[in-house]
Amino acid sequence: MGARCINAMAETVATKPAFRDAFARGQRCIVPIDGFYEWKKTAGGKQPYAIVSNDGLPLAMAGLWERWKDRASGGVVQTFTIITTAPNELCGDIHDRMPAILPREKWAAWLGEREIDTDEQRWMVLRPYPASLMRAFPVDVRVGSVRNKDERLLIEINLAA
Repeated sequence: MGARCINAMAETVATKPAFRDAFARGQRCIVPIDGFYEWKKTAGGKQPYAIVSNDGLPLAMAGLWERWKDRASGGVVQTFTIITTAPNELCGDIHDRMPAILPREKWAAWLGEREIDTDEQRWMVLRPYPASLMRAFPVDVRVGSVRNKDERLLIEINLAA
C-alpha cells in the first residue's frame, strides 16, 4: 500500500484513509528538491519541463511520512508521500497539479515546531507557491527514463529546433 501512495492531494489529505492518520499524528516532513519535472501535453505527445526556483536555491515540498509493516517479510518499511495542490500560474500552463511547496517562514509550523490548527495546516498546503519565485523550461525527453541520470537532464532545450 505504501509504495502506491506517491502523492496526496491537499484537498483530501486529512480525510483520505491512506493519509489521514499520518496527517492527524503530525507525521509531517519536508522534502528538499532542486526542482521537479512535469509533462505538458502537446500535439506531438508530451514535453517534459523542469521547474526550479529563480534564485537557484532548493525548494521544500510538504510531505507526510509513515511506517508500514511489510506482510511478506514482516519488516518495517519507511515511506513518505508528497502533498500536491492546485497549480500556480506558471505550473498551470504545464500540468493541473504541482507539489505543495513551503516558503521558509512556514517550515517550523509545518514540522510542528509551533502549535497550529488543522485549518492553518491545510491553508499552508493548499496555497500554491508564488509563480514569480519559479521558472520553467523544456528539457530533453530522456528525463522520462530512470536509466538516465546525468546532469544533461537539466539543460534547457530549444523547442523551435
